[in-house]
Amino acid sequence: MTVNATILLSGGIDSAVCMHMLGRDGYDLMPIFLDFGQAAAAQEWPSVQKLSAYFGCKPIKISLRAGRPFGSGEIRGRNAFLISTALMLSPAPSGLIVIGIHAGTTYYDCSPAFFDRMAALVEEHSDGKFALAAPLLRWTKSEVYSYFRNTGIDQTHTYSCEMGHQLGCGTCLSCLDRKNL
Repeated sequence: MTVNATILLSGGIDSAVCMHMLGRDGYDLMPIFLDFGQAAAAQEWPSVQKLSAYFGCKPIKISLRAGRPFGSGEIRGRNAFLISTALMLSPAPSGLIVIGIHAGTTYYDCSPAFFDRMAALVEEHSDGKFALAAPLLRWTKSEVYSYFRNTGIDQTHTYSCEMGHQLGCGTCLSCLDRKNL
């Protein structure tokens, strides 16, 4: 029996690696992209479409507006919001909710403690039908990049600038990380 994997796909390298890992392992990939007014949404969506086509699946785009813009850096409650929204709106009746958080960041919502708390909530709120997965949780960014380089995925299929500049701003944390690729 195939297991569904609802993947929070941002169009970046971390979520692309998650797609590759789960696709390789035979999961039925169901990418969800959330446009919640983040500065990079317009640039992320084309990458989500390219990555989804590469993996032979169709992404779901969910657009929500909070009445205020979001810039670069930490967005309070972002990953909790993304996980809860995926749980609520996944077309799958069961399976995994997958997020590409990784080690090496100071953001609480990328920590093992955050993951453990959210995993318990996902299971409790779905009567055990869904489980939270974060395959990169203990990986450093350099380990993620090393894996990505070996996937064969075209780097131009991904997008990673928190400011939303078409070619990248070159100064946000995502752009600085990408320079190391």
